Amino acid sequence: MPYLFAVTLLWAFSFSLIGAYLAGQVDPWFSVLMRIGLATLVFLPFLRVQQINVSSALKLMGIGAIQLGLMYVFYYHSFLFLSVPEVLLFTVMTPIYVTLINDALQRQFHAHFMLTAMVATTGAIAIRYNGIDTNFMWGFMMVQGANICFATGQVAYKRLLEDSKLEQKNIFAWFFIGALLVASVCYLLFGNAEKLPTTSLQWGVLIYLGTIASGVGYFAWNKGATLVNVGALAVMNNLLIPVGIIVNVLIWNHEADILRLGLGGAIILSALILNRKLDKKSQILAVK
Repeated sequence: MPYLFAVTLLWAFSFSLIGAYLAGQVDPWFSVLMRIGLATLVFLPFLRVQQINVSSALKLMGIGAIQLGLMYVFYYHSFLFLSVPEVLLFTVMTPIYVTLINDALQRQFHAHFMLTAMVATTGAIAIRYNGIDTNFMWGFMMVQGANICFATGQVAYKRLLEDSKLEQKNIFAWFFIGALLVASVCYLLFGNAEKLPTTSLQWGVLIYLGTIASGVGYFAWNKGATLVNVGALAVMNNLLIPVGIIVNVLIWNHEADILRLGLGGAIILSALILNRKLDKKSQILAVK
């Protein structure tokens, strides 16, 4: 859980940085390529090819291609249609996708995981943001595409490595290599070389997002995902919403309903507590 909490705080700044300095100013395809490319460079020195078989390496590349590569394609473009609080709010469905995808792969239904995900989603919905314009549907669909990709990657990574004794930092470069392949193809097909960063601040934001938010962040998040159950993972996906909006309000002075924000955050935290209690109860019943 500490990994997930730490990355939540780290990623809370990413939304605002993208919305304030990159969206509409820097080609989103280049932003995605730059961010993933830098994250790949962070983990290449740790790569130990002999520590993982070809099949697992290819699976890791596939997970990275979906969770990071395709997710960023949807995610960055959503900022062209939505504000930062709206992007954050529309991630409320991620916990539902996490539980549904996990249950589909296990071919069974875990009611308490779905219950905690629904409670967390209720908390996120309580944080309403008014003033949605005509771009709502396009932006909403793009965020949902990003949510599905992110949820799929988390569940797949958890299932692949949670019982493994592999040192994750020595194989994680495969994850970024898979994402980099997607980003490279997208930039070659759709990128606009005339909209590259023009200021040192924009370059600095991209370097930070690539090395820290993506490089360190995704490794810590996916490692944390292997250490908790699916219910807790689903809840933590929504904790980013109130934290991200708080950061956006305090630093960039965007308007937000503080009362709703506090209420929604409290509901999401209560979902985390509920998940722990239900998980302990299910373990006790399983022993009996």
